[in-house]
Amino acid sequence: MVCLSHTSWVVHKKMILQMIMWVSWLMMLLLLWPVEAARPDVKPDCQDKCGNVSVPYPFGIGERSCAMNKHFFLNCSSNDEGHPELWFGRNMPVHNISQLEGTVTLGIDAAFKCYNKAGMQTESFRQSMTLGSGPFMFSHLRNIFTAIGCDTFAQVTNYELTYGAACLSLCTEYVNMSDGNPCSGSGCCQSSIPKGLKSLDISLFSFYNYTNVSDFNLCGFAFLVDKNSLKISDWPLSRKPKYGKDAYRTDIVIEWAVKNETCEQAKANASAYACGANANCTYPESGQGYRCLCNEGFEGNPYLQEGCQDVDECKDPERYPCHGRCKNTIGNYKCRCPLGMYGDGKKGCQGLGIITLIAAIGAAILLVIICVLLYMMCKKRKKDRNFRENGGMVLKHQRVRIFSEAELEKATKNYDDDQKLGEGGFGSVYRGVPADDVQVAVKKFKGVDKAQMNEEFQKEMGVVSQVNHKNVVKLLGLCLETKVPLLVYEFISNGTLSKHIHDKTSQLLASWSNRLRIASEIALALNYLHSLADPPIIHGDVKSVNILLDNNYTAKVADFGASVLISSDQTIIATKIQGTLGYLDPEYLMTGILTARSDVFSFGVVLVELLTGEKPNSSSSSGEKRNLIQHFISALETDNLFRILDFQAADEGEMDEIEAVAELAKGCLNSMGLNRPTMKEVSDELAKLKDLHQKSWAQQNSDETEYLLGESSQSFGKIARRPMTQSQTVIPLEIENFSDSI
Repeated sequence: MVCLSHTSWVVHKKMILQMIMWVSWLMMLLLLWPVEAARPDVKPDCQDKCGNVSVPYPFGIGERSCAMNKHFFLNCSSNDEGHPELWFGRNMPVHNISQLEGTVTLGIDAAFKCYNKAGMQTESFRQSMTLGSGPFMFSHLRNIFTAIGCDTFAQVTNYELTYGAACLSLCTEYVNMSDGNPCSGSGCCQSSIPKGLKSLDISLFSFYNYTNVSDFNLCGFAFLVDKNSLKISDWPLSRKPKYGKDAYRTDIVIEWAVKNETCEQAKANASAYACGANANCTYPESGQGYRCLCNEGFEGNPYLQEGCQDVDECKDPERYPCHGRCKNTIGNYKCRCPLGMYGDGKKGCQGLGIITLIAAIGAAILLVIICVLLYMMCKKRKKDRNFRENGGMVLKHQRVRIFSEAELEKATKNYDDDQKLGEGGFGSVYRGVPADDVQVAVKKFKGVDKAQMNEEFQKEMGVVSQVNHKNVVKLLGLCLETKVPLLVYEFISNGTLSKHIHDKTSQLLASWSNRLRIASEIALALNYLHSLADPPIIHGDVKSVNILLDNNYTAKVADFGASVLISSDQTIIATKIQGTLGYLDPEYLMTGILTARSDVFSFGVVLVELLTGEKPNSSSSSGEKRNLIQHFISALETDNLFRILDFQAADEGEMDEIEAVAELAKGCLNSMGLNRPTMKEVSDELAKLKDLHQKSWAQQNSDETEYLLGESSQSFGKIARRPMTQSQTVIPLEIENFSDSI
């Protein structure tokens, strides 16, 4: 384990203190917390739930004796899907019962009336409901009568015709039914209901049979609904009715009382009085009848004989504060201030408390913590010294994995030669598989000069720690336990670009599309290093060997041993000449000054290598040494470009793209750095060519039918306008494939 910073050490100290406090608090809580049985909410041996709805007494299900009287007896039966459902009356499902609030939430179907575009009525439903003679009534505070539609006149009355109200909703154009807009009569209207209403009859009418608004509204809806559950956005004007279990239902709230009597009348008849022990009579908001409520200091079901039980206030300090020693009493609690303090413990205590035991325990814990901290600080200082000597200060703000020396030795089979992936000027790279089975590449610096190797390590570490790009090899971690630290990179499975260029058995570069894509990805990475990295980075050794290809053959730039960071006040950097002959900028060779345009030149060489399949210092067919760059530029200027390519162009469009890339490479290879394009210009141009190629390929695939009809001869004539060798004869692959299938 390696400590990376002072900040992480402070975090560890805080975690230790918090852990000790939490353990102490938990132990005290477990000692003080007694086990309490759940208070019953129904009569003995009675069912307390139907489906997911709790049924507290005075309501009851199952047996008639489980309810206070017949009015509170509810039916629990299976619905169409076979699940138990609670019903009020015959057709109103119960969604919730609140014994404390004295409410029941029911679901009812909305009334509706619909027309066709000719104004003929197509379907309708008139909603009528009654709560019977029992102590139930529609809540005038929770419910509201609502109508939806653009040609809708809704009417609601009770069965006795002692109450009636109407609601008119009109509109001439589509109204967006949103929850933030009130029902003001345009698409939606609302009306309140009076106290004590026990029955409802809802019907709808229309003035113009919806003919004026038939394009967007053919149905009107009217319903009573709980204000808390209503969402106007659920009722668009385009809605059409549904039936059965899919019918549109709204939640309504009904209030109930035990009996339509005053508290004095109820208490006078002790045998019929509904309130149990420690409960008292109260009145509902509707003002009709009475209900029961537990006395202060008690909680439970006030309708059961022993339903209201004493509250232990000492267990709920948030609701019942106590600043001293708490003692529960029947219906209340006492709170005494600690020894040495005075005042009302429920409000606050004054004076100095004597807590000798707590102070002693706290002092002992503090002493243990101080000893642990001193030990850990001494141990940390020793590790920090080794950490700084190995360049660890560069990493204090980086999130990298720290590998042990033993872990990497095991992963690389003790750096066996069979595991070696490659070797450079400053070290070798080995393939490894750590314990988590994720393949890695371990860069092991070589040489006996520890100071020089540490300088190279810190230099490369300083560069790769700034980089995060999909086309740049990612640093996974490092090992600081060795004489010279090791760098651990992600493993790139398909080798180097150089291998695929010069290995003629490789099929990756047989097509122009892959060459163009890889060139574009390399340019994208170099443009990121030059323009988007902070601070900018000059790679310094761009070559095909330093371009790796992953399992998807995506190009990734690697090896930053020759790279340098550019500060905000620098544009050029004088360094000792590093790199690879054949790829090096001639201006850099003469002046020793490295610039971003030096990478541009090296990239131009890679482009030429991609096009020709030849190494920068290659030999001609006669065995004579020749300069690839001069050979390439000469062929380009004498219209012999297509004679030096080592792949075949598929069509005229690809020839145009190849010529464009060749001209771009020529610009990159200009002997004067200022006359070369920037990597951004190069990257943008290659991206455009890649997009053009993809669009052209898609268009070509869509034109295959035309080839089959004999029009391909025109394309042959166009492609043949450039000089080619016999080995470069263009054969449209699409025609061959279609011929085989025919």
